[in-house]
Amino acid sequence: MIDVPIVLVGYGPVGQEYVELVRQHRAQWRDRYGVDLRIVAVRGRSTQTEVDGLVPPREQWDPAGDLTELLVGTAARVLAQAVPSDGGDQPGLDALRALQLGAHVVTATKSHLLTHWRQLDETAREAGRSVRISGATGAAMPAGDLARSVLRGFDVRDVQGCLNGTATFVLDQLAAGQGIAAAVAEAQRRGIAEADPTADLSGQDAATKLRLVTGLLWDWDVTGATVEAEPIREPLPPTEPGHRLRQVASARRDEPGLVRVELRAEPVASPLGALVGPEKAVRYDCGDAGAVTVSGGRSSPRGAALAMVKDTLGAALEATTGFR
Repeated sequence: MIDVPIVLVGYGPVGQEYVELVRQHRAQWRDRYGVDLRIVAVRGRSTQTEVDGLVPPREQWDPAGDLTELLVGTAARVLAQAVPSDGGDQPGLDALRALQLGAHVVTATKSHLLTHWRQLDETAREAGRSVRISGATGAAMPAGDLARSVLRGFDVRDVQGCLNGTATFVLDQLAAGQGIAAAVAEAQRRGIAEADPTADLSGQDAATKLRLVTGLLWDWDVTGATVEAEPIREPLPPTEPGHRLRQVASARRDEPGLVRVELRAEPVASPLGALVGPEKAVRYDCGDAGAVTVSGGRSSPRGAALAMVKDTLGAALEATTGFR
């Protein structure tokens, strides 16, 4: 039996779902995989609590102490990160410290991956630990798994996809005659869009996710990537019958470090044109093997938490280091 004590940083919707999934399925995973996942501590912005069973109410938490002491004191084998991607440096510092102390890192947070990519990879390899990022590349859609390991050895020449569910939903609403403000409001009402949809509409969120995919796929240094992004704005470009406008992020192996996001008319019968509402898809051109497409996995806190659970089990069971 592999014992996996977990320190979770971030207890918002994704973190809470992650804790609940571990609580509900711990015995099942122990029997099926021989892995015992245990949440041993949860850490918020300014407070933290050690856990023995259920997570206590926040008012019973203690002031946040030194993360090193918490990781060492709990003998953590995994640091799970579910904090907002607000551009702060702390998630990167926390991840590096955890790796140095011998813990794997499982993260749904994107921002520090863009600033600490090489450093995280090198530190993880030196420590013999892995960094798993499925929750940051597509939530429940396993685009990161294809790029990281499933297509290993394939001649992947380019990758393109609709990686932002809000963008797909808004574009369909605009095509149906809605204004952009009403379309965004409806996406927010349904829980699809964030309170601030700027990154979704500008193409930056899709670009970020594809940057991470290219790092896994081609070992690009995502820190120095160049992004060319076309925003969603009115009026939309014209679309021929039988096509749907999509926000498509793309990268080519022979154009290292360049990620494009553009509004493109896709045939309704194609993998990208067939998407509905907040669905996502990524298509890999694998040369002689043809195209491989993964789709589905709508964005939600539970979807992201499931991706983190998958990564946690993978970190415990698979002998890989770094981002590979």
